[in-house]
Amino acid sequence: MSDTPNSPDTPAAANFVRDSVRADNEQGTFGGRVQTRFPPEPNGYLHIGHAKAICVDFGIAEDFSGVCKLRFDDTNPVTEETEYVDAIIDDVRWLGFEPGDVVYASDYFETLYTWAEHLITTGFAYVDDQDGDTISAQRGGYGKPGVESPHRDRPTAENLDLFRRMRAGEFADGSHVLRAKADMQHDNMQLRDPIMYRIRHEHHHRTGDDWVLYPTYDWAHGQSDAIEGVTHSICTLEFDSHRALYDWYLEHSPLPGDQPRQTEFARLELSYTVTSKRKLLQLINDGVVDGWDDPRLPTLRALRRRGYPATAIRAFCDFIGVAKTNSRHQIEMLEWFVRNELNRTALRRMAVLRPVKLVITNWPTGHSESITLQNNPENADDGSREVEFTGEVWIESDDFKAEAPPKYFRLTPGAEVRLRGAYYVKCTGYNTDADGNVTEVLATYDPETRGGSAPDGRKVKATIHWVSTAHAIDITAALYERLFAAEVPGERTGDPFDDLHPNSREIVQGKAEAALAEAAPGQVVQFERLGYFAHDHDQPALFHRTVGLKDEWANVQKRGK
Repeated sequence: MSDTPNSPDTPAAANFVRDSVRADNEQGTFGGRVQTRFPPEPNGYLHIGHAKAICVDFGIAEDFSGVCKLRFDDTNPVTEETEYVDAIIDDVRWLGFEPGDVVYASDYFETLYTWAEHLITTGFAYVDDQDGDTISAQRGGYGKPGVESPHRDRPTAENLDLFRRMRAGEFADGSHVLRAKADMQHDNMQLRDPIMYRIRHEHHHRTGDDWVLYPTYDWAHGQSDAIEGVTHSICTLEFDSHRALYDWYLEHSPLPGDQPRQTEFARLELSYTVTSKRKLLQLINDGVVDGWDDPRLPTLRALRRRGYPATAIRAFCDFIGVAKTNSRHQIEMLEWFVRNELNRTALRRMAVLRPVKLVITNWPTGHSESITLQNNPENADDGSREVEFTGEVWIESDDFKAEAPPKYFRLTPGAEVRLRGAYYVKCTGYNTDADGNVTEVLATYDPETRGGSAPDGRKVKATIHWVSTAHAIDITAALYERLFAAEVPGERTGDPFDDLHPNSREIVQGKAEAALAEAAPGQVVQFERLGYFAHDHDQPALFHRTVGLKDEWANVQKRGK
């Protein structure tokens, strides 16, 4: 059995959610109908963890010819913005999914309010005047009994009057809440008379100032599922303890159809990564990163800017499967999928990021030749290109050593190497500045080795890339290391910021072949020998290193054996 992700003999990853839905269909549950939803709160940008949820929600619907809606759970006007709504829609579509519809919890505010009145009239909800700290303290804790509110047995008519006045805006924030009358002694803390509505005199991004009474997530979520006709409400594991309340609310509401069923699965966690929105925002506010699309972040905006293909992210999510237990996946595995996809699709270009000049002293003065190079050895349909070669070229500074260490096979005085697609060159010397820094490497070329082979059969041990100085364009490259230096940020001290990598980004000024000027914004190309680089969407000469060429996942697997 191969250990390589996505290899032909790798078994399909387990997906207990898919198996459960298939069983429902075979039994005729929900009449064989499948409807899911992806329900983000529009209070920030999506990250890699959301990508898995998107793949599960939309993927299950696709697998069973069902429908998945994108629903914004916009019940908190303080933190939600239209900017996030637009970004989330864009990210979902970038991943390759088209929502069956785009809806909002705020679409159902009137229905939710009416159903809340139904709970009041049936004796399952009441208005509480106590402050939040008191209510929280009275709920008790595990092994500690709850204390019933003095307002729990308020008459129905009084509860309705207060609730309607809360909606009318008569009361200040925090002065009243509506609570479910469930079970203050229940072992599940979620059922100890949870809050259903709170007063917030805040402007809502969609409803404006129409409401000052806003439902809590737990009340709005399941009821919205029921209103829409969701069959399978798929959530991450942190909502496991909420399922009993989800069901309780639905059982006490006048549903228009079948009661949805909630199923929880393990969320996606990556090594060397933090996905908490609060912590990501702190990184931005502290100036550690430049914004939500900084390529060092795990947001989909950032990964997209860095050059991660959506297809690679989806393939990764499919590979890791859907489990019932949380686990942390190695980021090197995700990078394997990115590298594997880009190896097939990315055009090849030559770029020198730390340039030093190589002068070929026996090259004919003023002479220039065209060298034909393949655009992508993995795809013949990508064709070839002509690259100009002259007697002065840029090479990488670390491709020359005045004093070579053991097993160094690149340029050093007396050594011969192959220039990619061009000629053999032999180093004859070098020049330095006043501080001893190498400014030029001197060499001679063998005219009989055009194309990279010698007619006399002699071999060289190294091939290096180059860019003609006369035809080069200037580029800026952003080179990234992990944003966090620890595999599990914060595991040692409790604070992930203690594990920030001190040098997670390096900006270098390089030279590249002229064809790179044709790269489209967002296009990813392979800088030969250096890695994959994404052309920035807004800055024409800026390229972000997506991933290197080395398969680090293979090394991780070896260490694990």
